[in-house]
Amino acid sequence: MKIALRAALAYARRIPSLLAVAYLAQTASLPERPPQPASSRNFWWQGTTLFLLTAWLYWSILFHLAKQWSNNANFTHGFFVPAFSLFVLWQDRTRLARQPREASSWGLLIVAFALSVLVVGVLGAELFLSRISLLLLIAGLIILFCGWRFFRAVLFPWVFLLLMIPIPEIVFSQITFPLQMLTSKVAALLLPLLGVPVLREGNIINLPAMPLEVVEACSGIRSLLSLATLAIIYGYLTETRTWVRVALALASIPIAVATNSLRIVGTGLLVQYWDPEKAEGFFHIFSGWLVFLVSLAMLFLVHRLFQIGHKNDEARR
Repeated sequence: MKIALRAALAYARRIPSLLAVAYLAQTASLPERPPQPASSRNFWWQGTTLFLLTAWLYWSILFHLAKQWSNNANFTHGFFVPAFSLFVLWQDRTRLARQPREASSWGLLIVAFALSVLVVGVLGAELFLSRISLLLLIAGLIILFCGWRFFRAVLFPWVFLLLMIPIPEIVFSQITFPLQMLTSKVAALLLPLLGVPVLREGNIINLPAMPLEVVEACSGIRSLLSLATLAIIYGYLTETRTWVRVALALASIPIAVATNSLRIVGTGLLVQYWDPEKAEGFFHIFSGWLVFLVSLAMLFLVHRLFQIGHKNDEARR
């Protein structure tokens, strides 16, 4: 508890300096005449100062976040999320340069709220709040210097950053358990059709050769999170129609559940007709990669169906 309090006090000491710099930068970014080269240099200096202050404030949080991406296989996709957001900003740099910048004092309130969330997260040792406060701070600084219209222009890459933050454990367990049960039910329905008698007890599928337990790692949450992230990236890069992008992102959910159920069915067939030991080790890891590739192929197929439907509609017109 003492360590948490000391950390919170350390963060609290940093907050006034960040607020002061943000306020001074905001008042300095409202020129009464057309911007001159000196004001442009001012803007970059202010941006660099705020970037360094933010990095100093959040470096330990970001370090532990990257460590969780490396150690937890469910969230390894986190490395790609900020990289893709930066790619989107770079790709839209010409359009963003034409966006009007109208500084808004509301951004200062959002910055203050973000820092308050950070203090609460550190005091309560709540990693999710500490991490989400960084996104709130980024939003507040964008609105503070560039205004609401500019923030709407960068809304997609900002929202996409949410995918880099691991789901809180209490929410994660509420998602994985229903997925375990759903995967077990689907596998228990398909295996008898292939000649394998089963008796399902919750997430345990009893086969004649041995019982098969659908544990949390086999729930499909890993492939679901990764596939959903890739579906959003794929939709953004290949489609201009918003509804198709949304449909591809939503399609990743049933695709991930279906392919993971097929993986359990394949494991059951291997256990029953070949060797239970073969279902572990290399095959278990290989089947995970194979299922993910099948999921990607199904996602491409869904997109192809949308394209064919669109072409048919244009031909009728």
